[in-house]
Amino acid sequence: MGTYTRFLYEFLAQFFAGLITIVSGIGKGIGQLFNIPGYAKIIEHYKNDFSIAEWLLVVLAVLAVILVVGMGFALIFLLIKKYIKFRAKVVKQEELLDEVTNLNKKVVNLMKEKDEILAMKVSQLGLKPTESNVQELPESGGEPTEEDLVNDGIRFAKLNEIDEQFANYKIKDYGNSFTLPEFCEAFRNFAASRLRLYYTSHMMRLFISSLASTKLVILQGISGTGKTSLAYAWGKFLKHDSCVASVQPSWRDRTELFGYFNEFTKKFNETEVLKEMYMAGYTNDIYTIILDEMNISRVEYYFAEMLSILEMPNKDEWIVELVPNSWKSDPKKLKGGKLQIPPNLWYIGTINNDDSTFMVTDKVYDRAMPIDINDKGQPFDPIDTDPMDVNYTYLDQLFAKAMIDNAVSKDTLDKIEIMDNYVIQHFRIAFGNRIVAQMKKFVPVFVGCGGDEIEGVDYFLARKVLRKFEQLNISYIRDEIDPYIDFLNKTFGKDKMKECIEYLTRLKKLT
Repeated sequence: MGTYTRFLYEFLAQFFAGLITIVSGIGKGIGQLFNIPGYAKIIEHYKNDFSIAEWLLVVLAVLAVILVVGMGFALIFLLIKKYIKFRAKVVKQEELLDEVTNLNKKVVNLMKEKDEILAMKVSQLGLKPTESNVQELPESGGEPTEEDLVNDGIRFAKLNEIDEQFANYKIKDYGNSFTLPEFCEAFRNFAASRLRLYYTSHMMRLFISSLASTKLVILQGISGTGKTSLAYAWGKFLKHDSCVASVQPSWRDRTELFGYFNEFTKKFNETEVLKEMYMAGYTNDIYTIILDEMNISRVEYYFAEMLSILEMPNKDEWIVELVPNSWKSDPKKLKGGKLQIPPNLWYIGTINNDDSTFMVTDKVYDRAMPIDINDKGQPFDPIDTDPMDVNYTYLDQLFAKAMIDNAVSKDTLDKIEIMDNYVIQHFRIAFGNRIVAQMKKFVPVFVGCGGDEIEGVDYFLARKVLRKFEQLNISYIRDEIDPYIDFLNKTFGKDKMKECIEYLTRLKKLT
């Protein structure tokens, strides 16, 4: 045992001696670094041999040493400061996480308390929580079973009311005979004469063409330019007010749009959006749902299912499941708990790009048609125009006819293919079949509304393709922008692609 003790002593002594040497060495180094008398002694030793020029060099040497030492101290100070800030941030994050956890606990407790209060109120009525206060008890005097609820319970009260409202409804005779240019001009004059909302003919063509290309239109731009007003005016023009869904920051899933089934009350909490979707299935009118400030929450959270559904080419597959089963009392158009999305329904989203909103992702933009509204329309003297009863089938036929009569020319398609190859080669960006298919709907209808083919192609490519440049590091592609503008002028004609060139010029200024 004595041998091991001596070993341990010598072993640890070796280790700690090394540590002491390191510490003492650092201390000696710092002491030597700041040994002012030592520096003075060296200068004193050589001072009589220095010439005037050498004295200047001595001064420079002293200043250089002082500068190096000062920079060292500054670096240490900055590192300490950075660490303190980092630590403060970590502590703040931890405090926020603790606060969120506490809030979640409070929410859970409040929900539990709410359920208890609701249960007390229900029990005071002599009912079970699964019963309705309007339900009659079975003749036997017993309590209703789950089977009774399936057969007699009403869980879609609002949708059932719509069934009653349209029980004897017959598709009316719309008597439509207008052309697309007449339709655009009628909407423009109506908005100006009845609502004092002024839009250009170009804006009307863009709006109607967007409706032809997709079921989701996005109106974006600075605040106060009439984005929501345009969607509102559209509903008034069609004699059917648009359903406004004011998106909230808390929206996280589809239940915010459609509602949800409450297992406690055995009722479906129906939203106004769901009512509008259901009502649209009864008529041939055009229905509009406005997603006001749609990017104040992440669009992919609450609208993801609709994006996937509306992308399906077969309209028979536009089905959303509300409940997993069917009850005898369910609305007529709800088959097996599933609702067919009618084709005469559009979604119009408004977007403000500021610090309070989220960026809209490619997944959304690729499936939608964005329209920029950044200028207020100039007042003009409109023709007083009444609202119109518009038959969806007739309007859809006009769209289909325009797509045949004004199909994008082969020459333009060849130029677009050349542009596609150029963008792939220089910017590593490609636009897929979905965007091309939308363009083949948008551009012909734009031409059918009185526009020019290249003008329509220009606007579409600027909003659907060049927008993808924002994902890139602008500083890296800056030198490629001017050659690309020259390419557009050479391929499509000088100054023909005004929207694209304007966008690229604005993008270049960001660098």
